Amino acid sequence: MDLKNVNGDEPMIFIIVGRVWDVEDGGPDDAITVNIFLSAPDDDSAVRRALEALAGEGYVEAELDQIGTLDNEPDDPTFEEAYQDALEGNVAVITFRE
Repeated sequence: MDLKNVNGDEPMIFIIVGRVWDVEDGGPDDAITVNIFLSAPDDDSAVRRALEALAGEGYVEAELDQIGTLDNEPDDPTFEEAYQDALEGNVAVITFRE
């Protein structure tokens, strides 16, 4: 898969924010907040890759709330490794469990 953006430039790094469930018919209390970092040529491809990665990790349902692109590495150390993984072509899923 070519991860360069639609203009043929370097890949765009996307961040997708949402919730996932690892149980079928899970309710709001079962939701796990996620941030997903990945590279893709466009937002449709980013969403598709994110959903494939989530399914591969065993999540049975996902609600993706926001998608955006990053211009540079995040300042928050929580996201540094995920950003580097995205630059290398991987999909990085960060989960936030209470």
